[in-house]
Amino acid sequence: MAKKPKKQQGGTPATVALTEAGTAFTVHAYEHDPSSPSYGEEAARVLGVSPDRVFKTLVADVDGELTVAVVPVAGSLDLKALASAVGGKRATMADPAAAERTTGYVRGGISPLGQRKPLRTVLDTSAESHPTICVSAGRRGLEVELAAKDLATLTEAVFAPIGRA
Repeated sequence: MAKKPKKQQGGTPATVALTEAGTAFTVHAYEHDPSSPSYGEEAARVLGVSPDRVFKTLVADVDGELTVAVVPVAGSLDLKALASAVGGKRATMADPAAAERTTGYVRGGISPLGQRKPLRTVLDTSAESHPTICVSAGRRGLEVELAAKDLATLTEAVFAPIGRA
């Protein structure tokens, strides 16, 4: 009988996926403040990282298909640009319960990596201008720092200008 692979001690599906892929990354943990109005801005502030290097993972519905958008916390998602990036006509923010159910993560901790059902992913082109970016590691108060090109490779993401300042 074959042995089951061991799960990474204290890891999330995102960090396990990174480890299994042999991708270089750094985990940054902090105490999440439940009263914080923005998960991403809180992460940038607490970690001392510029908000244009911390990216939020948003789930949108593009013509009936859930799609992940990864944009800087310093800005917002341009839904029209997201739809265009994937050849769609219309995008709206996904129902939070559907996003949680599909990704396996809770809101504020949704990672583009290690999702229960991998979704089509679009990464804002601004990520390419940084040596590394931070995204959720799959739990509130846990970020993972890695190269944008590695994130794109692992999620099969396309780069497109989907963020707004």
